Amino acid sequence: QLQVVESGGGLVQPGGSLRLSCAAAGFTLATYAIGWFRQAPGKEREGVSCISVNENRRTYADFVKGRFAISRDNAKNTVYLQMNSLKPEDTAVYYCAPFCGDPRVYNSWGQGTRVTVSS
Repeated sequence: QLQVVESGGGLVQPGGSLRLSCAAAGFTLATYAIGWFRQAPGKEREGVSCISVNENRRTYADFVKGRFAISRDNAKNTVYLQMNSLKPEDTAVYYCAPFCGDPRVYNSWGQGTRVTVSS
């Protein structure tokens, strides 16, 4: 089982920024495309962003385009999600995974990191 550990969440005011980290536990993250997902209260988990193995392809959900940026540091075995211009509707638990498909078919989620955007 490929385990990841998410961190970096917290409480931030609208318009603020946070950087989330996704660290691999026991495997080399560099050999996988990595996806970020989120699940807001009462809603289904949804895809946010994905980065390919060699960083030449990064995709974003429309609702975060221009505000979020995904990157990876393979030397640190970590993927990041820089979140800027945060909105209250970005409030959710954020998860990463060595997976970039439909979150409904993935079942090895970590604990996630909670992001709350509120004044």
